[in-house]
Amino acid sequence: MRDLDKLPKVHLHLHFTGSMRVSTLREMAEQQGIRLPANLVDNVALSVPADQRGWFRFQRSYDAARKVVSSEEAMRRIIREAAEDDAQEGSRRLEIQVDPTSYAPFVGGLTPALEIIVDEARTTSRVTGVEVAVIVAASRMKHPLDARTLARLATTFAGDQPGDVIGFGLSNDERRGNTSEWAGAFNIARRGGLAAMPHGGELLGPEHLREVVAHLKPTRIGHGVRSAEDPDLLARIVDAGIALEVCPASNVSLGVYPDESAVPLQVLFESGAQIALAADDPLLFLSRLTDQYRIARDLGATDRQLADMAISSINSSLASEHSKSKWRAEVRDWLATDEYEQGNTD
Repeated sequence: MRDLDKLPKVHLHLHFTGSMRVSTLREMAEQQGIRLPANLVDNVALSVPADQRGWFRFQRSYDAARKVVSSEEAMRRIIREAAEDDAQEGSRRLEIQVDPTSYAPFVGGLTPALEIIVDEARTTSRVTGVEVAVIVAASRMKHPLDARTLARLATTFAGDQPGDVIGFGLSNDERRGNTSEWAGAFNIARRGGLAAMPHGGELLGPEHLREVVAHLKPTRIGHGVRSAEDPDLLARIVDAGIALEVCPASNVSLGVYPDESAVPLQVLFESGAQIALAADDPLLFLSRLTDQYRIARDLGATDRQLADMAISSINSSLASEHSKSKWRAEVRDWLATDEYEQGNTD
């Protein structure tokens, strides 16, 4: 089998704090004298049983990890290491998602926090060769008016170059609030040149996903796997060209599906959906970008199908057409290479 680390791909669903290496989290905590919950450093992936689909355990772990990110240096390190790790896995581009309000108190405010993130994304792009772009994400755990403030700030950093803010998202527990209440923030973001990239269709099913599509008018949907339960909805998403950022390991770890075999990846693929495999929060799930392609392979995907998914991730990114064309050619080169020439490493 061809080496999946050598498969050119892009990474479109990775959360800022959740991208951290366990070793980095441990080191930062030790430096600050912060005692972490054992489950964050025991090298055992967070797992919520399928019959206990709670968000609390995940959110508590994420919040505990976020407490160690309390300086400009820490923020820059997270972005740099995320890109370095992506580079090792054949990723050409990373569109990292962040809510700067979580880090603003430590660096002088909301604007300085986003300035640091954008500046480091530009620097890291040059140093690592991985294009790093930024998605500013509001939280369902906060008031929708806060999201409007965040959207206005995000648009001031909007652009189409590595390091720029390219999208606006909505994350956290899908069950919180009414989706329509965030439409105003997404309208602001769209008018400012940002793509809409909300979460949806993971903890909640097709009806909620319909609301996300109707009110937030997404370019991409974070997760969206539950669309497989409603063929009509899935067909609408496909016809609209809305890409799905699918994170199989995350779905299983959070109890959305009991095991990898239940993730409807093949259903989505056969529907013609634009699938961008992604890691979500490797700090908690201990599963990175290449691992998602390995899961797809274990579920029966051929190398040609894996290559198609890699191209789908490239097409679904907001990279320049020049970069996309180059990366698609590299995927075709990967597929044309005899698997034994790659050392049969998988």
